[in-house]
Amino acid sequence: MSATPVMACVALGANLGDAVATVQQALRDVAALPETRLLKASSLYRSAPYEAQGPDFINAVALVYTQLSPLALLHALQALELQCGRERPFKNAPRTLDLDIIFYGDVSLDTPELTLPHPRWQERAFVLQPLAEVWPERVSAVQLAGVKDQAIQRMA
Repeated sequence: MSATPVMACVALGANLGDAVATVQQALRDVAALPETRLLKASSLYRSAPYEAQGPDFINAVALVYTQLSPLALLHALQALELQCGRERPFKNAPRTLDLDIIFYGDVSLDTPELTLPHPRWQERAFVLQPLAEVWPERVSAVQLAGVKDQAIQRMA
């Protein structure tokens, strides 16, 4: 546990089952994690699979303050994925729920279990668009232009 709360960014996505309900519940579940407080959650976005398969994804981004360590947060998120029936039969398989830590404060980490910041966050419209909504100063126009060809739509 860290001594003071750290702002972390969590990306949420699902493309199996009732993905809208799953992501909405996952936002509530992330907010309810121990020693964690939800600061802001983006709207939901519908995006075409990117380097993945299956139906469109429902995505969102949450900013939280947490006193959980990076690995404790990762393990808590993985437990939420398992509760939703997450399976990993192959790389980028369709999923009931996917929770990724994008940032954990200013921490840089590169271990077999966790890399921070997330190594591909700048390549993905489904991270950049919702992140620009909740933390606009973190996303540049150049970054958004770099993913303009990826199909994504903010949901009403």
